[in-house]
This record gives sequence, C-alpha cells and structure tokens, in this order.
Amino acid sequence: MSVPLKIDLKDKVAVVTGGGGILCSSMAAALAECGAKVAILDLRLENAQKVAESIRKNGGEAMGIAANVLEKESLLAAHQAVKDAYGPCDLLINGAGGNHPKGTTSSEFVTKADAEGPTDGKISFFDLDPAGVGFVFNLNFIGTLLPTQVFARDMALKGHGVIINISSMNAFRPLTKIPAYSGAKAAVSNFTQWLATHMSKVGIRVNAIAPGFFLTDQNRTLLTNPDGSLTARGNTILSHTPMGRFGTPEDLLGTLLWLADDQAAGFVNGAVIPVDGGFAAFSGV
Repeated sequence: MSVPLKIDLKDKVAVVTGGGGILCSSMAAALAECGAKVAILDLRLENAQKVAESIRKNGGEAMGIAANVLEKESLLAAHQAVKDAYGPCDLLINGAGGNHPKGTTSSEFVTKADAEGPTDGKISFFDLDPAGVGFVFNLNFIGTLLPTQVFARDMALKGHGVIINISSMNAFRPLTKIPAYSGAKAAVSNFTQWLATHMSKVGIRVNAIAPGFFLTDQNRTLLTNPDGSLTARGNTILSHTPMGRFGTPEDLLGTLLWLADDQAAGFVNGAVIPVDGGFAAFSGV
C-alpha cells in the first residue's frame, strides 16, 4: 500500500486489536509497510487471517490471531502467540470497539409520551437495557484496558513502547441516540490521558486518535441508503463536517504513523488527536 509518510519500524512488533475491521486493517497494513511485524487480533479469526494474508502478499510480515478483548485469558494466549512468533510487543493499537442497538435510543429527543411508558418498537432513554449499555461500555473501555494490561507489560520491562488508543469524535461532542458509545469513548480519551501519566516513568508514550465519520461495516446502513444516497442522519453529519465528506481509512494513516514514530512524536504524550474533517471545530452556524 502507499503510505503518506514512511517511518522506520524495522524489527518492531506491532499488535492491532480489532485488526480485521476496515479502519484497523488499513492501520495494520501501514505499520507493516514501514517494516513492523504485525499481529492482527480480531474476534473473528477468518477476518484477522485475511488481513494478515493480504499484508504478506504485499511483502510484509503479519499473522492473524483470534482474540476476545473482553477476556483476559484469550488475550494472554494471543500474547504468548505473538511472543513466540515475533517477540515482545513494541507498539499496541487498541482498535477494538463498537456500538450495539441495546445501547441506542430510537429518537434524538425524549418526549412526554416516552415518560408515560414504553411504546412497541421504540426504545426511549427510559427503556435502555442496562446490560446493553454495559456491553457497549465494556467493549470500548474494558476492551482497551485489558489488552493494555497484557501487552504493555513487555514495554514496561524493556523501558520503551507506544500505545495508540482509538477514541472518537463522540468523546468531544456526544451524538444523539448513542449515549453508551459516546460515554465509553469519552472514557477511552480520559483513560488515554491517565495512562500516559501512569506509564511515563517506564518509557511508554500513550496517545489516541479520535476519528470523525468514516463509512464502516458498522455504520454504513445508518449513514447511507441501499442505493448509496445519504440517510437523513448522513446528511446531517455531512452538513456539520466543514470538509463535506466522510473520512477514508487512508485519512488516519498520517496521524497513526506520526504518533508511532519516536523521532517525530517523541514528546507527544497524552494527546487525543481529532481526524474529523473539522467536525469538532464547527458550531453549526
């Protein structure tokens, strides 16, 4: 693949959780293009192996591993597989995350009718399932904390490492309908700052990327119709994005590689970098 800037990651071991997805698979490929040995972790082994195979076909070094970021034993097994094949981890991308309908409201605003009781087919704030909200929070926050516990140990022992978390614009500007996801990503941003401080004495830098709106498998049906036209929500988003388009996976790679490079970003620690086409800067008027 073509990367926007080339950094030297030769002999570095990179671990990418959620690496079978659209955005993180591009990140994994970019790291491999810069010389890293990349372990792609994904809940679906087939997806992880597919990404790894693509990287190998392009001359890179990669392996796919099944891992559940909510189960420490699964992560410990993945960690051992990475160490056996490549050695200790130097660079961790915490990309696993996502939303779930059980943490989502049907409407943007609560009404008096919502307060009167449930309506068939509609989920109001009052009807949100705590288990669904908990799942979304855990997937994004605990799914960042556990891989960090497992893979950052190598970095602390070596006295050097880089962790890049994937937050979201929801952390800056909570979106309507998705309180669980917005709250979870805010927690990821806060955790990034906490962890950057906590890990600073053992040579580990911790930063985060906060993507704006990108078309992924998870949100495509929310933002576009089957014919490719925009939904009402998709139109609203683009009208509030000054650059007037959705992001592409390639839009994240420059920030990723900059943060990964100790020469370029060696004094950058605890930052959450928006990559959002100006969404966070636009007041709406």
